[in-house]
Amino acid sequence: MLACEYERLKSKTETRLGQVLPFPESERNPLKKFWTLLGPGLITGASDDDPIGTYSMAGAAFGFSTLWTALITFPMMTVIQFVCAKIGMVTGLGLADVLKAHYPRKWLHTVVVALFIANTINAGADLGAMASALNLLVPSCPIWLLIISIMLLLLALQVFGSYSLIAKYFKWLTLALFSYIATVFFVKLDPNQVIRGSLIPSIRLDAPFLSTLVAILGTTISPYLFFWQADQEVEEGIRLGNKHLWQRQGTTKHALHNRAIDVIAGMLFSNVVMYFIILITGATLFKAGMHNITSAAEAASVLRPLAGDFAFLLFALGIIGTGFLAVPILTSSAAYAVSQAFGWKHGLRRKFIRARSFYLAIGISMFVGMLINYIGINPIDALFWTAVVNGVLAPPLLLLIMLISNNKKIMGAHTNHPLINVIGYSTTFVMFAAAVAMFLKMPH
Repeated sequence: MLACEYERLKSKTETRLGQVLPFPESERNPLKKFWTLLGPGLITGASDDDPIGTYSMAGAAFGFSTLWTALITFPMMTVIQFVCAKIGMVTGLGLADVLKAHYPRKWLHTVVVALFIANTINAGADLGAMASALNLLVPSCPIWLLIISIMLLLLALQVFGSYSLIAKYFKWLTLALFSYIATVFFVKLDPNQVIRGSLIPSIRLDAPFLSTLVAILGTTISPYLFFWQADQEVEEGIRLGNKHLWQRQGTTKHALHNRAIDVIAGMLFSNVVMYFIILITGATLFKAGMHNITSAAEAASVLRPLAGDFAFLLFALGIIGTGFLAVPILTSSAAYAVSQAFGWKHGLRRKFIRARSFYLAIGISMFVGMLINYIGINPIDALFWTAVVNGVLAPPLLLLIMLISNNKKIMGAHTNHPLINVIGYSTTFVMFAAAVAMFLKMPH
C-alpha cells in the first residue's frame, strides 16, 4: 500500500523539501552562515563518537597503529551518510519506510530487531560511562543514582521537548567534542610514531586486531546513523511546514549541495574527534601498559597522573557531553525504525498522546539499557561487542542502501554519481571482507 501511495504522489511537485531548505543567503557573517547551514549532518557525525568505547579501546590495545582508520573511513562514512540524507530528501520518508515499501518485510524486520537490540545495549553502556565520569567530578553522588537521573533527564527531553528544541540542543552539544581535541595538548607525543600510525596502514591477521577493526568500522559506519540521517531529513521538512508526503518528496541540486556541505562538515568533525581519542589513549593508556579498559572512570582517571588534572577534566567532560548527545540519538533512531516497520505514528515533533508507541519504544530502550549497568554486564565490553555486531549488520544494509539510491523508480533524477557508487560499493565490500576475515580467525 505504501509503495502504491508513494508512486501515486510522486508526480506532485508543487512544494519540495529541497526547495525550501533554509540557506542564510542574506547573512553576511561567514561563520554564522556556515553554522546556520549545519544541521542533521553535523549532529549525526557528532553522535558517532561514543563517550568511551571502541576508539578508546583501540588506542589502549594497539596504540597508534589504528590511527590510519580515521583517515580511510572519512570518505566512506561521508558518502554513506550523504546517500542516506538524499534518500530522505527525495522520498520524504525515513529509511525503514522506504525499505518497507520496496523490499520484503522479513528483511526489514530482521534489520530493525537487530538495530533495536544493538542500540539499546549501546545506550546502556553510554549511560554507565557518563555516570562514571560524572562520579569522578562529583564523588559524593553514587553512580547508581547518577545513571537513573541521567536516564530520566534524557527521556524527559525526548518525550516533552519539541523537535526544534531537541535539534537546537543536539547542535550546540556537538561542541562538547572539542574537549577531546583540547586534551591532546596536555599529552606527550612522539611525532614520528604519530605520523607512521596515521599514514601507514598496519593490519594484523589475528582475532583481537580484526575484531577491533570490525568494531571501529561498525562504530564509524553504524546502522543507527543511516536511519537517523534519513529520519532527520524528514523531520526537518516537516519543521519547515511540509507536513504531507507529497510536499516533502523531491529535492534540488542546490539543496543537495547544501546538505553535502553539512554532511562533510559533520563527518570530518566526527573523524577528527575519533583520531584524537585514539591518539590520546594510545599516548597514555597504551604506553602505561593499560591495554584493557574496564570502565570509563578508569580511562579518565588514568589520565590524571599521566597528563595532568586539566587533561583529566577535559576528557571526563567529553565523556559526559558526548553521552548526552549519543544516548537520545541511539534510542530515538531505534524507535523510528521500529515505528516505521510496524506502521506506528512517530516523530520527535509529535506529542506523546499522538505517538505513544514511538515514545514507549524510546522508554523501553532507555530502561533496558539502564538495567545493563545493574545486572553484572561490563558496559565497556558490551559497547565493544555491540560495535562488532554493527560491523556485521552494516554491510547487507549498505548494499540495500546503494540499491535504493540507484533505483530510478525511487530516486528519479537523483540516482548516484559514479564516484559515489565507487566509494559506496567499496565501503560495502571492505566491511564485508573485514567481517568475514574476523569470523575466519575466531577460535572454533
